[in-house]
Amino acid sequence: MNSSKIKIGLFSIGLKTYWDQFPSLFDRLDGYRKNISNRLSKEDVEVIDAKMVDTVEKARLAADMFREKNVSIIFLYISTYALSSTVLPVVQKVNVPVIILNLQPDKAIDYKWFNNLGDRAVMTGEWLAYCQACPVPEIASVFNRAGIQFHQITGTLDDADAWKEIDEWIEAMRVADIMSRNRLGVLGHYYCGMLDVYTDLTLQAVTFGSHIELLEMCQLKACRDSVTDDEITKKLQQIFEEYDVSPECKKDEILRAAKTSVALDKLIAEKRIGSLAYYYEGVEGNDYQDIITSVITGNSILTAHNVPVAGEMEVKNVQAMKIMDSFGSGGSFSEFNGMDFNDDILLMGHDGPGHLAIAEGKPKLKPLGVYHGKPGKGLSVEMKIKHGKISILAVVQKPDGKLKMIVAEGESVPGPILEVGNTMSRYKFPVSIKQFINEWSRQGPSHHCAIGVGHIYSKIEKLGKLIKVEVVKIC
Repeated sequence: MNSSKIKIGLFSIGLKTYWDQFPSLFDRLDGYRKNISNRLSKEDVEVIDAKMVDTVEKARLAADMFREKNVSIIFLYISTYALSSTVLPVVQKVNVPVIILNLQPDKAIDYKWFNNLGDRAVMTGEWLAYCQACPVPEIASVFNRAGIQFHQITGTLDDADAWKEIDEWIEAMRVADIMSRNRLGVLGHYYCGMLDVYTDLTLQAVTFGSHIELLEMCQLKACRDSVTDDEITKKLQQIFEEYDVSPECKKDEILRAAKTSVALDKLIAEKRIGSLAYYYEGVEGNDYQDIITSVITGNSILTAHNVPVAGEMEVKNVQAMKIMDSFGSGGSFSEFNGMDFNDDILLMGHDGPGHLAIAEGKPKLKPLGVYHGKPGKGLSVEMKIKHGKISILAVVQKPDGKLKMIVAEGESVPGPILEVGNTMSRYKFPVSIKQFINEWSRQGPSHHCAIGVGHIYSKIEKLGKLIKVEVVKIC
């Protein structure tokens, strides 16, 4: 599902009048474009290169090429001064996000060497090779007047910070593409009374482009009824590979969890699901309740293998989990569990599913005599998130009927947790936990969030700009 290449449109601009006046200038500037094109090209990126656009006619041809190839984003490299009339037809006609690359060859011209060149024509040609910043205000002015959203990267051709930004824009575009093609499964119903969790599925589809697939418990039961002994044996092997299975876990509970895990895999494959939000209670003794009280083991495995699963029918949060997972950051289902004012840390976690791939150590599989707040009993996942930098993401439905994303960056720190068979970690933020909770809650999220490894606010911010969703950074 996530293997398609991102198609990037690239073109450079210059002033055609210069080429006869300064014979070596075109080849030099075009060489810079080639270097950019080569550096943009990656295994998962296809560069559609329209080369140098220096006339309105070439601009229209470039636009036709980009539309035909269905590019997702355009990188506009300013090689020297150029007329805005050679830019507008491309960007306006293609109508995809555009990133202006204002990248100079070096940090500065060698003034002493330059001023000793003697030949004024040679000097002017050399200066024009460093004239990238000159048309930026002109292009920005035209884009603003045309209502075209654009973003700028300023630096040098080998500027590490500039290329980090470029890479983040490409990664954000890749995640936007994943979200637009994602099939989000919805199984069961909301946890009754969790008003913060309820959301508008149409709004989710409109904002992210995701397809919403409504699933039935009887579909999952049919998958479970078809499970074979060989499939259970293979799943048991996977469970013991991915979990530290407690000796307290009874054999029949492990078998029950394995059978349900295989059923989940079958349903996910059959319906091509890329993420799943679920909740169900059922009636005591009913087959559906037997299924739903044995899903945590399999749902955590799915989450670790790029199919994030959120409990309590938290659709908004599984979107956040999918975003974080697509960035390679993980994204574990979580909520506030408690405050430690002595160490100024916040305990956060949930009763599953956890993201096993970002665990500190091997996740433990433990039996619970009761699922607090839910029916039944069974196996549960106890794990911590890897120590080090973390990011927290929530997708929030605003009063105006739109979505926004809120992000915080902090650190997962070692120390004692409540060993109750849940995912749980200790988190420290740049501000006190009092201030963090106040600022986070003020933004109006539900009580769930997604936790991933690394600081990725700058990537999520770019994703928000690409899909036109507000992104708020907390503290």
